[in-house]
Amino acid sequence: MATPEFILRLREKIGTEQLWLPGVTALVRDDAGRVLLGQRSDNGLWSLPSGISEPGEPMALTCAREVEEETGVRVEVVALISIHSTLPMAYPNGDRSVFVDHFFECRVLGGEAVVNDDESLAVGWFAPGEFPEPLSPQVTRCLKQAAEFAATGRTLFDT
Repeated sequence: MATPEFILRLREKIGTEQLWLPGVTALVRDDAGRVLLGQRSDNGLWSLPSGISEPGEPMALTCAREVEEETGVRVEVVALISIHSTLPMAYPNGDRSVFVDHFFECRVLGGEAVVNDDESLAVGWFAPGEFPEPLSPQVTRCLKQAAEFAATGRTLFDT
């Protein structure tokens, strides 16, 4: 996974200082209720499609772009499920980041689920209860949030 150019330019100025970044995660279900997952090339975990917003890019557009770039599936964002700040992360090169993740529910518009970039080893649709291993803890957390959102209709925020 290549680091976006805008982050490299920021890092030239701030070094390894903690950087807050806007991120997205997508919950994409097909008509059968299966969930779109990708196996990450950096850690081997199966995860929901996710990514970082480019400067000035609307978050819903970021979400749709990231899903298509990673999986080949075209989506429409239909709801904001939650906004969540991650714990601080440290990378092997010393860089530190926190992500403000916008978790969206998406509707499939078209495309085929395929490995569409170098960020994934595999991509596929999986029924709940039949998820592949190793599964990222992010998936479990996000599915719980999605269930709460479905029950209440209210976007979830960090408290």
